[in-house]
Amino acid sequence: MKKGVLIIFLFIIIFFLVSPVFAGETHAKAKGGDQEELLGEKLPLWSAIPFAGILLSIAVFPLLAPKFWHHHFGKVAAFWAFLLFIPFYIYYPHEAVHETLHIILLDYIPFIILLWALFTVAGGILIKGSLKGKPSVNTFLLIIGTFLSSWIGTTGSAMLLIRPIIRANKHRKNKVHVIAFFIFLVANIGGALTPLGDPPLFLGFLHGVPFFWTFHIFPEMGFVSVILLLMFFILDTYYYKKESDEVKTMGDDEEKEPIKIVGLVNILFLIGIIGGVLLSGVWHPGKWNILGIPVEIENIVRNFILIIMGLLSLWFTKKEIRDGNEFSWEPILEVAYLFAGIFITIIPAIAILKAGERGALASLMMSVKDPAHYFWATGILSSFLDNAPTYLTFFNSALGNFVFPHFNPATEAQAAHLLLTHNPAVLKAISAGAVFMGANTYIGNAPNFMVKSIAEENNIEMPSFFGYIIKYSLPFLITSFILVTLVFF
Repeated sequence: MKKGVLIIFLFIIIFFLVSPVFAGETHAKAKGGDQEELLGEKLPLWSAIPFAGILLSIAVFPLLAPKFWHHHFGKVAAFWAFLLFIPFYIYYPHEAVHETLHIILLDYIPFIILLWALFTVAGGILIKGSLKGKPSVNTFLLIIGTFLSSWIGTTGSAMLLIRPIIRANKHRKNKVHVIAFFIFLVANIGGALTPLGDPPLFLGFLHGVPFFWTFHIFPEMGFVSVILLLMFFILDTYYYKKESDEVKTMGDDEEKEPIKIVGLVNILFLIGIIGGVLLSGVWHPGKWNILGIPVEIENIVRNFILIIMGLLSLWFTKKEIRDGNEFSWEPILEVAYLFAGIFITIIPAIAILKAGERGALASLMMSVKDPAHYFWATGILSSFLDNAPTYLTFFNSALGNFVFPHFNPATEAQAAHLLLTHNPAVLKAISAGAVFMGANTYIGNAPNFMVKSIAEENNIEMPSFFGYIIKYSLPFLITSFILVTLVFF
């Protein structure tokens, strides 16, 4: 099945290469952002149906046909990708080729390489020792993970701590809520303080936002983190009291193993990943043209560094360490297949959003004016779209609303500086919305899916797509975000 899906996506690339359109004037007519904007003006809202289809497939199939989904989720993703691409190519051949190559080369490939590198390196660090999943221990692990996420990325932090927290709670019957709050805090909200934490903030860094400016989001991040940690401690205490005495005392007669971290050589590789990401934000040697798409050389170098760091981790990490982590490639493969379909089918939705008041979602874009509007509009769309392009869309919308009508900046960095000087609350709202509300669904941020997959590998019955929203997002996250809005925006 896996080989078949890879062949399908390779076929798409080969199709581009042999297409007469590709050989002709396709990319001569493509004008980057201008072309994307014109495309968004032309596309009807129903062109996003394949995107809605893949989201519904992710939501419904695991619930109604779990065996089919487990064996064929890659084919389902490929089906929706083709359903979008074929009519897209028929009606807009130049744009279809350009936009699909653009999102694969500039978004999907770097996205997967970064996730793969962090997944691989973090999987080589093993936290050993006797951890018992009491409310105090679970809360402490969530605090540690939340802190680490801004420095080693939400993916790195999630992959480092998800298995220890699963092992700590292996005897408990009530533990799904532990994984849900882990997704909230470690896989999302904890990444709000630096551009290393979450891709949207890294995009902001590349577009002129100073690296340490995101520390201005600390009050919002700290506020919502404390609320969720208190909610978790109360909820976990309630569920822990419901556990039988046998479960509570299980393992007490075993010899206690001191807490120890092995595989520390991978810290060097994490530093290498961080260095590669930082390098791509401060070094700009130019661009290379790949298949008609201009790709920044620094991003190619960054991807190469990340791949090297992952390979070095595989080479230098002992097998027993990865075995101790129950390391497997299934979670990253599931993310790779599903997000390939998501990234391709998302093209019309992002193009329409970028068209702003000239697109099919004009009424939505025209209603976004205040920081609270930006927080919720960015957040809700980030829950179902990729939060990185959503962040960039509203970042550009804010520049259009608050900078360009009043100032004439010479560069994008100057425009970002003017926004931060005169309307910092708007960018704080966009940043917080993109990072925080990625926790609202399994697809809001890639680590969410990986955590869910690892939990299910360990026989934890996670709720369905809609079950997660109804049982956890609505009562806990949305309540917290309403409070954040009232206090800060």
